[in-house]
Amino acid sequence: MSRTRTRWRLGLTATALLVAAGLVPAPAHAEDVTDYAITVDPTAKGAKIDDTMYGVFFEDINRAADGGLYAELVQNRSFEYSTADNTSYTPLTSWTVDGTAQIVNDGGRLNERNRNYLSVGAGSSVTNAGYNTGIHVDEGKRYDFSVWARATGGGTLTVALQDADGTLATARTVAVTKSGWAKYTATLTATRTSSNGRLAVASSAAAALDMVSLFPRDTYKHQPNGLRKDLAEKVAALNPGFLRFPGGCLVNTGSMEDYSEASGYQRKRSYQWKDTIGPVEERATNSNFWGYNQSYGLGYYEYFRFAEDIGAMPLPVVPALVTGCGQNKATDDEALLRRHIQDALDLIEFANGPVTSTWGKKRAQMGHPKPFHLTHVGVGNEENLPVEFMDRFKRFRAAIEAEYPDITVVSNSGPDDTGQTFDTAWQLNREAEVDLVDEHYYNSPQWFLQNNNRYDSYDRNGPKVFLGEYASQGNAFKNGLAEAAFMTGLERNADIVKLASYAPLFANEDYVQWSPDMVWFNNHASWNSANYEVQKLFMTNVGDRVVPSTATGTPSLLGPITGAVGLSTWATTAAYDDVKVTGADGTSLLGDDFSGDASQWTHTGGGSWSVQDGQYVQSDVAAENTMVSAGDPSWHDYDLHVKATKKSGKEGFLVAFGVKDTGNYYWWNLGGWNNTQSAVEQAVDGGKSTLISKAGSIETGRAYDIDIKVRGRQVTLYLDGQEWGSFTDDKPAEPFRQVVTKDKKTGDLIVKVVNAQSSAARTAIDLGGAKVASKAKVTTLAAAPDAVNTQTATAVAPVASTYSGVADRFTYTFPANSITFLRIKQR
Repeated sequence: MSRTRTRWRLGLTATALLVAAGLVPAPAHAEDVTDYAITVDPTAKGAKIDDTMYGVFFEDINRAADGGLYAELVQNRSFEYSTADNTSYTPLTSWTVDGTAQIVNDGGRLNERNRNYLSVGAGSSVTNAGYNTGIHVDEGKRYDFSVWARATGGGTLTVALQDADGTLATARTVAVTKSGWAKYTATLTATRTSSNGRLAVASSAAAALDMVSLFPRDTYKHQPNGLRKDLAEKVAALNPGFLRFPGGCLVNTGSMEDYSEASGYQRKRSYQWKDTIGPVEERATNSNFWGYNQSYGLGYYEYFRFAEDIGAMPLPVVPALVTGCGQNKATDDEALLRRHIQDALDLIEFANGPVTSTWGKKRAQMGHPKPFHLTHVGVGNEENLPVEFMDRFKRFRAAIEAEYPDITVVSNSGPDDTGQTFDTAWQLNREAEVDLVDEHYYNSPQWFLQNNNRYDSYDRNGPKVFLGEYASQGNAFKNGLAEAAFMTGLERNADIVKLASYAPLFANEDYVQWSPDMVWFNNHASWNSANYEVQKLFMTNVGDRVVPSTATGTPSLLGPITGAVGLSTWATTAAYDDVKVTGADGTSLLGDDFSGDASQWTHTGGGSWSVQDGQYVQSDVAAENTMVSAGDPSWHDYDLHVKATKKSGKEGFLVAFGVKDTGNYYWWNLGGWNNTQSAVEQAVDGGKSTLISKAGSIETGRAYDIDIKVRGRQVTLYLDGQEWGSFTDDKPAEPFRQVVTKDKKTGDLIVKVVNAQSSAARTAIDLGGAKVASKAKVTTLAAAPDAVNTQTATAVAPVASTYSGVADRFTYTFPANSITFLRIKQR
């Protein structure tokens, strides 16, 4: 972290209090144990915790659906891949042809929404490579093959599974008996295990093929068109209270038109639920926002079934007709808006309506006559245009409440935890008396340690919070520790924070667009991240009510912000000049007008820097984070002046201060986010958090005067002589956090303690006179801060034990870098 920080560890004595107040100097060396005290008031009533407090969010990112949770083993089964999905794609991606075969897009297709099919010549075959290293099969397991085919005059299809070592299943022959389209099936039984399989289909006669499928018989809950068992079981093991789906950026990006002739069969569409139900061969295809194809084999019906199977409340999200995730456009087509509002009403009918209703009947036809008991619907996701979003949100809400008054309609506050969009969105949500606001943020572990009290000050009479997406930036145990510390604050504020879900849920290790992620997998294995183990510990030990408690903190001293200075660019070329750093006493620390060389500067990032015409120029327009730095990492209390000019590219420029090293610094990002806003970001061990942000852009070719005044932990920023903003970075990153809850069913007090530091925490626990059993069930997660779970090694896993020293007052030493849950029985 780019701050000087001295921490010492003492007993809770008068000396410790004096030290904490900064009245006596700290000892030179830290001890191995820090002393704390937790005081519980079992007679007081804290916030009620809903059963739905913790849940999961599924978005099709990192190949989470096709090639992931959706159990289909054939990639591009209906030959619909397109350059609209990914520039490298063709309709034959993942297929190889032996003989003659061609993609056909004409009136002879299977149906209007399934646009392509494959025409194969007599004696020809096609082979599918599956996902990752290939198709995975397990010895003795059965796999259901199906294909839609037609062959004038008949013929046979020979279906084979093989890998480089030979046959994986006895080949099956299927007779194609009809000249029109028909579905044909066969079952293959694997004779050995392989993760490198290929599915081959050979035709004796000229034929047309579509929807070539291979499905494991053994899916989760044995659902047809079902889910990959190991991945679904990992979600079920969390015991989630809700399942949010389908996104995310999938919901509010792309065209809002449908997939039809009238719209030109648009591929880049927002996720629209009606595309995803009914027979799989009739579901539309779509270009996934994250750079691949969505088959929609895993659609709304399957989501609802999955939520039901794992006992989770379904929480679907529909587009609000305001795009986000960098697109940021509002659709003004009134007819289109009305159609989407009706789609939202139809969705509720599909979920809850009787079998006599139009959409309830469709649900029943798919195999589920009983309703899915939908209670919440989210409208929109991370919109950066809060005024336009709220205008449309209120239209959706009014229509839904008029027809379904018991449905909770969920709004959101944009993509960040702070800033102008966030503030405006929250103001509009309060004015509209919204029930539930979806907040999203991805920040450094340091931010999560610093912001445990985020919801302490939220208005108890305003909208409640749905923390729909959050994670610290990594999958090491230190990330899980920081998230756990933050979650104690979520529980303490369970009257405000009604729902919370880590995100994203899944990542296929060979197709990653976003990291970190909770569960990692490939085509044959899956493993839990350290973050998953943290989430599972909290989700399976929630309790029903908070028991008020207080804890002492870690004595700490925040020194001044210290560090060198830096210059950088991001997808931009820029020129810098007249760099001056002056101490608070007027002493000149650095001056460079680049009339000579740039020998004072150290290049630690990408890009191409050179001195040109008395300016320091970064000339690689594609390079990101091109940091150069100068000065002494011990500098503090100084003024930095820079003249900066954007020359070309997507963004503005970056001026850094408090630079410790390549992963720890502050920078003023002017014209970031595609030149739409400026912000001060703090990097800690490579993970960034936003401290202050404002809308605004940087003009090309204009020279800007930038001044940054650093005093202690306060920073004031000036643009062209005018104060742009200021902040004080003085939140302690408290490593010791706790919360106590009560389980009504068992009567247990659950004492949850996070110790995110390298020394043990010897803690005096006062249960406030509660009559308790002497033994407690203990679950502990403890590991090195950098420990990471992998496919082959589980460094972070829960350990169960029993502690026999429980009393009204007792002492427990929580290990270094640990999360501990004590379940204490009350007598």
